[in-house]
Amino acid sequence: MTANIRVTIWNEYRHERKSPEVAKIYPEGIHGTLAKVLSEKGYTVRTATLDEPEHGLTDEVLENTDVMLWWGHMAHGEVRDEIVEKVHKRVLDGMGLVVLHSGHFSKIFKKLLGTDCDLKWRETNDKERMWVVAPNHPITEGIGDYIEIEHEEMYGEPFGIPEPDTLVFVSWFTGGEVFRSGCCYTRGQGRIFYFRPGHETLPTYHHPEVQLVISNAVRWANPTATRKLIRGNTPALEK
Repeated sequence: MTANIRVTIWNEYRHERKSPEVAKIYPEGIHGTLAKVLSEKGYTVRTATLDEPEHGLTDEVLENTDVMLWWGHMAHGEVRDEIVEKVHKRVLDGMGLVVLHSGHFSKIFKKLLGTDCDLKWRETNDKERMWVVAPNHPITEGIGDYIEIEHEEMYGEPFGIPEPDTLVFVSWFTGGEVFRSGCCYTRGQGRIFYFRPGHETLPTYHHPEVQLVISNAVRWANPTATRKLIRGNTPALEK
């Protein structure tokens, strides 16, 4: 089933090149780590990064992407608006989008959700316990009651997002905060999943259950639409 799902993993790829600490954890970049994981699960995977021409998201790449993963943090403002518009259109036309961690502040996520997507945060390596609150959802397949991550950056409520279509995970942190960590949306014909974990200085994307959630999310977000919608000026059916 997964072999026919074409995945593009987009990453800024800045932290890994600027910080030896991050490079040690993700020597091939966050995108490289996730590409290996998804390739081993049978997906057809390519990667794209900020500093490539057109941020690696050419028309050809976008047209041949079923689901896109997006990780960004330090350079949201450098993503060109015309590229955001192209990604936005593809989502409305049916492409799935999985937004990871600090991608909550990306131009594409804020444009699709229509809110500021702001939140509380703290880099003190809290323990995170991410509770499954939609146990029958396909994204939670193979996951127990919760996922425990020993060290993670804290994100806390209030999270400036619209009410999710489905809330899949709620996190609790040892500092006492809670956060909506897994949120499903539909925009146009495209499915969107926001997944909170993934601070760049911590090995979260090596966590087997985090990897499983991402794989499940890609499968869930895979387009189901079989045709483009007819819009605009339309002739009458009846004479």
